[in-house]
Amino acid sequence: MKTIRLDINGIVQGVGFRPFIHKLVNDYDIKGWIKNTSSGVLMEIQGQDKSLINFIQDLKLKSPKLSVIENLKVKEIENTKIYQDFKIIKSSSDKEKFTLISPDACVCDDCLRELFDKNDRRYKYPFINCTNCGPRFTIIKDIPYDRDKTTMKEFKMCKKCTEEYGNINNRRYHAQPNCCFDCGPGIYFIDKEGNRIDKEPIKEAVNYIKEGKIVAIKGIGGFHLSCNALNGEAVNNLRKRKHRDEKPFALMGKNIEIIKKWCFINEYEEKILTSYRRPIVLLRKKDDKSFGYVSMDNRYLGFMLPYTPVHYLIFEEDIDVLVMTSANLSDFPIEYKNEEALERLSSIADGFLINNREIYVRCDDSVIREFNGREYPLRRSRGYVPYPIKINKNIGKILACGAEQKSSFALSRNNYIFLSQHIGDMKNIETFDFYMHQIKHFQNLFNIKPDKIACDFHPDYMSTEYAIKKSKEEGIPLCFVQHHHAHMASCMADNNLNKDVIGVIWDGTGYGIDNSIWGGEFLVGNYSGFKRLGTIRPIPLPGGDKAVKDIYRIGYAVLYETFKEIPEDFRFYEDYLAIEKMLCKKINTPYVSSIGRLFDAIASIINIRQKVTYEGQGAVMLENISEKTQEYYKFKINDLNDIFEFDWTYVVEQIVDDVRKNALPSIISSKFMNTLIHSCTDIVERIGKLTMIKDVVLSGGVFQNMYLLPEIKGQLKKIGFNVYCHSRVSTNDEGIALGQCLIAYHGGGVKCV
Repeated sequence: MKTIRLDINGIVQGVGFRPFIHKLVNDYDIKGWIKNTSSGVLMEIQGQDKSLINFIQDLKLKSPKLSVIENLKVKEIENTKIYQDFKIIKSSSDKEKFTLISPDACVCDDCLRELFDKNDRRYKYPFINCTNCGPRFTIIKDIPYDRDKTTMKEFKMCKKCTEEYGNINNRRYHAQPNCCFDCGPGIYFIDKEGNRIDKEPIKEAVNYIKEGKIVAIKGIGGFHLSCNALNGEAVNNLRKRKHRDEKPFALMGKNIEIIKKWCFINEYEEKILTSYRRPIVLLRKKDDKSFGYVSMDNRYLGFMLPYTPVHYLIFEEDIDVLVMTSANLSDFPIEYKNEEALERLSSIADGFLINNREIYVRCDDSVIREFNGREYPLRRSRGYVPYPIKINKNIGKILACGAEQKSSFALSRNNYIFLSQHIGDMKNIETFDFYMHQIKHFQNLFNIKPDKIACDFHPDYMSTEYAIKKSKEEGIPLCFVQHHHAHMASCMADNNLNKDVIGVIWDGTGYGIDNSIWGGEFLVGNYSGFKRLGTIRPIPLPGGDKAVKDIYRIGYAVLYETFKEIPEDFRFYEDYLAIEKMLCKKINTPYVSSIGRLFDAIASIINIRQKVTYEGQGAVMLENISEKTQEYYKFKINDLNDIFEFDWTYVVEQIVDDVRKNALPSIISSKFMNTLIHSCTDIVERIGKLTMIKDVVLSGGVFQNMYLLPEIKGQLKKIGFNVYCHSRVSTNDEGIALGQCLIAYHGGGVKCV
């Protein structure tokens, strides 16, 4: 007979871990106790030596599906007490609290069966859940994860639910959100005037949707705006009311068969769609005209499957496909509080399907692509956060403040990096308040008081201003990190690389160490530092930020740079003379070495887009009209003071020639992107010969382009390079906080104070 103590860290709270252990000990005649702590789960058990060994083996192999065991410490202790049974004892808190928290999980199959079983007491109960599913991250206020530290504290369990909660053989044993019709949250329907409708709420919401109306539906992490996706008038009304002219909407399909009706789905995409995380997955349309009003000028649809009981109850009412877009005003965070949603969404929604379970943490849907059989995140949020990125080095406690667009932050502790959910573009005080509140919440949840702060080198970012203020107020050292170096380091950390690499970092905007705007960069280095060995010829932006929306200005700029004038047959707007003057005299005309802006220019020149309604729209349209071809334009690489520069003027000459010959825009687009692929390969090969480095990382928002990414990776591999892409964090700016953490730890910032 031995007595051992097990200290288990990971996602072991709120996932049925203690009940699982309670059942497992019976198989091996083991006695003792188990409890939640602020650091995970602690056990003290007694049994025969062989039984204990087999128990530990089964513990690792058979743990609940939502659990993740990150660390298991086993210590034999003196047998001072003989245990007569096995108990779950009261949770404890200690000063150094630290445990992982489960993301929210979609409703499980067992709960779904009960949801539609007329003989079950939870038949059609909209908040059915168990230890294997339901809300987690979005309702937790503090740890250890017990009911009184969640938003379910307000709902006292009835006798039957209490019995389930205390019954070791029940699936809801110690399920903190456990509830039913008698004791749990309720759901109700409110019209746009704020009147509560005394009818069956879900049926009323469905009736509204079938009538072509828009309904705000409260979910796990916030509200969605929903309408019938097959009703073009309803979708267009949603666009007008939400001021979302053309950016695609997310869709929710009743089941996988319905989604397959509209999209091609491979085995990996199906696996991602049906996982308990339930992200939005970008899928290729079977018919490019399908849902044209949902996803305009785009070959892809963003589909997700139902993930809450409410979603399943809605789809039971003879509906196949719904628009499910985040419920917010343009550029504002997703709404998650009832009163604020009723007030702020009254001009958009015709009705509200609401409940009285508080959401403590708002959390948008995640967006994922599949690439080479792996997840390729575009937005890492619900279902993924707050699960950490695990790296192979203990970097201590660092706060990385991220960027401005697609903002997120990161907090590190040991070899875990906790990347926040999607925050959004920091354009207003509401988003900034959300950002600050989440930093405080993460610091509290994971007991992280940072001893270093990292931020973007750009002086005007709100995240940088926050970092400077926090550094001064709390006396914490601050590290300023160059934007593209952070991208490079992010991809390195994503792949657990710790070596010198060549970083191909292509995006729209990033503040360079020469105080100009970068965005088409070839860097060499590691976490400790970098050198810029390649770029593209700078592009003038007449009007500065105005040109990012009115992309014809960028088209004019590259034409002027190429021909020293704007050719007469490309003068799409009457202000060409004023813009020529700005370009000539360099008035309010910053220069940027940005691949993203080059895409905008080409979209304008071939006249598929002159003004955009969302970031990257010109690039999206070029990708989506492209056709596979081997043709590309001749290009020049200039060697300027040990920096290889892609000179796009020679390419623009050939594109103009093609336009004048009435070449198809789809062919021009493909030839342009093929030129980028060949020029990228050329520059990387030159840098490789110069440095003898064979490892390449690809990062930045441009690598969301599924024409460029596989081709560049393939071409580089053909000539002997090892090529790494993202799979755990986003390639866009949302992922750079990860890179900032590693750079700050290694002292690789542009400036440290």
